[in-house]
Amino acid sequence: MNFTPMTTPTSCTRCVMNSEVDPDLAIEDGICNHCRRYDALLGSRIVPVAERPARLRQLVAAIKSAGAGNEYDCLIGVSGGVDSSYVAMKVRELGLRPLAVHVDNGWNSSLAARNVENVLRTLDIDLSTTVLRLDEFYDLQRAFLRASTPDADIPSDHAIQATLWKEARRHGIRYIISGMNFATESISVPSWSYGHSDWRYISDIHRRHGSVPLRTYPHFGFAELGWTTVAKRVRIVSILNYLEYDKTAAVHELQDKLGWVPYEGKHYESIYTRWVQGFYLPTKFKIDKRRGHLSDLINSGQITREEALAALESDDYPASLRRIDTQLLRKKLSLSEAELEEILAQPRRSFRDFRSSYSFVQLLRRSVNTLRKAGLYPR
Repeated sequence: MNFTPMTTPTSCTRCVMNSEVDPDLAIEDGICNHCRRYDALLGSRIVPVAERPARLRQLVAAIKSAGAGNEYDCLIGVSGGVDSSYVAMKVRELGLRPLAVHVDNGWNSSLAARNVENVLRTLDIDLSTTVLRLDEFYDLQRAFLRASTPDADIPSDHAIQATLWKEARRHGIRYIISGMNFATESISVPSWSYGHSDWRYISDIHRRHGSVPLRTYPHFGFAELGWTTVAKRVRIVSILNYLEYDKTAAVHELQDKLGWVPYEGKHYESIYTRWVQGFYLPTKFKIDKRRGHLSDLINSGQITREEALAALESDDYPASLRRIDTQLLRKKLSLSEAELEEILAQPRRSFRDFRSSYSFVQLLRRSVNTLRKAGLYPR
């Protein structure tokens, strides 16, 4: 499926999303569908300021009660990034007993490794690391690149979530504390990235473009998801939605308290993600994910639209670093220069060109949002 940008991109007057980066952008009275969605979901995702102390106490009490008698009362994923590091710090401050889970997919930057080590050592948090079998994982990443979709990071995202579900069941933990937060990660663009929880889509791409059997790759289907969330009553809690989460302030706090070192870009703790978001997506798909991140910060009042536009003029991925990352990518994924050039030149496609459970996934998302509005599911 080819995405043909408009000659003159239509832009939102509130955020920095436009029709060139999002072909499905819908604007009404100058405001795009992403901003309207933000306004519609805000009340069910972010706890009102006046209610935060009481709601947070209730949540912490529920987590402690569910984990009574266990070595750990909650699970946190750690990558070395700002969100997960901040969550680790806050759950400790709240008196919780977390087990940290890290998935080693072969792409951690040295800075990410140091940040994970420093954060967990300082906070005295135990770590469980799952090391992926790299011949399988690299084959799946290679398959996604050859599929010519923009969903190149889905293999990592799915493996991380599958590992968190598995570890929660293994340890009898009912609460997974997530670093996802509505203030800085509310924009969802299916044409940018789809498939985090859709094993049918992932397996179809691998069936058509992969070659190494995925015997050990962590994955989950809807039956396993139902068993974990319904029978085992495991819940994902975006605890940052219960706090005043200002990204810049969080970075300063992590630096001051834990010696955490920031990255040049969002999710740049992963070398592969850095290459995908800094080069692959802008070059092949004309997608600049910074527009989504900056638009979230505009909607949450953390920056102005003018500041966001100025940030888009900067280049946070120097050519010298890109060349190093590209060489490493070719080596790890066993791609010749000609093969990589062929991947970049292939016609662009989307998840809609493959088998998926898109309609069912959307139904699940709407159902969870309905439960949140009714106060029956954590924010």
